[in-house]
Amino acid sequence: MAEVLVYVDHVDGAVRKPTLELLTLARRVGDPIAVHLGPGAEEAAKVLGEHGAVKVLAADAPEFGDYLVVPKVDALQAAYEAVSPAAVLVPSSAEGKEIAARLAVRIGSGIITDAVDLEAGDEGPVATQSVFAASFTTKSRVTKGTPVITVKPNSASPEAAPAAGAVEQLAVSFGEQATGTKVVSRTPRESTGRPELTEAAIVVSGGRGVNGAENFPVIEGLADSLGAAVGASRAAVDAGWYPHSSQVGQTGKSVSPQLYIAAGISGAIQHRAGMQTSKTIVAINKDAEAPIFDLVDYGVVGDLFDVVPQLTEEVKTRKG
Repeated sequence: MAEVLVYVDHVDGAVRKPTLELLTLARRVGDPIAVHLGPGAEEAAKVLGEHGAVKVLAADAPEFGDYLVVPKVDALQAAYEAVSPAAVLVPSSAEGKEIAARLAVRIGSGIITDAVDLEAGDEGPVATQSVFAASFTTKSRVTKGTPVITVKPNSASPEAAPAAGAVEQLAVSFGEQATGTKVVSRTPRESTGRPELTEAAIVVSGGRGVNGAENFPVIEGLADSLGAAVGASRAAVDAGWYPHSSQVGQTGKSVSPQLYIAAGISGAIQHRAGMQTSKTIVAINKDAEAPIFDLVDYGVVGDLFDVVPQLTEEVKTRKG
């Protein structure tokens, strides 16, 4: 069976959920081979093997942490040349898409970004994408070279499929460009205790209708009762009510959770582009004519300051 490279997104060996989703999708196309760069490969291999990785190609070097992107591209290219895979899958994060694009250029192959599904085809993997602000769904395949495909988080449910997951060392030669952009300092992001926005199964977002930073605890309360991430519309972010890192939309982050709750968000196309692929969408808005109601599964016409606290209490009650 053909082999498929899967780039591992991890934090010191702790494998992040999007990688497990990639392994699940990769098994539809071939035998997954994970590429783990940085520390913690032995520990990560246990999880990767449990989810279908037949092999883990591992490399650790200071360059991966000291410099931006290019050393990782060098390593992924080395893995590509060692394996000659049928496809290369990378998580669709900002860094992941840059790594994928640079690799595609180097190996002379086509690239597909932000896929939401993957299936085997007669002439290679076929990727499903949501395009034009998620107004259309397309199926695409690469016609030149080895497909390099980035996949959005929450595109598949991770499925266990025990495999060997044997660790093999990957020999990497870094090019001159690898040390071009040096990391000079790092500031740890303050933890909110909530899931990462792009990876969360549930997202609760607030918009212009929240009417001030002092009112966002209403949104946070509902999110915390559901174990959800907190998002915000561009209007809320531009007004300074919530950090840009939480913006959902065309110029923010794109999310695709199992459940998306939009409170006080009108549903402009800019916002819809970032959340329209969510599996179930619920909107709360006092304007019955708000565009957001055109795409929801469930809509509540009402004041969010009446509805959201009641919903939060009901969730807490049912959770016991």
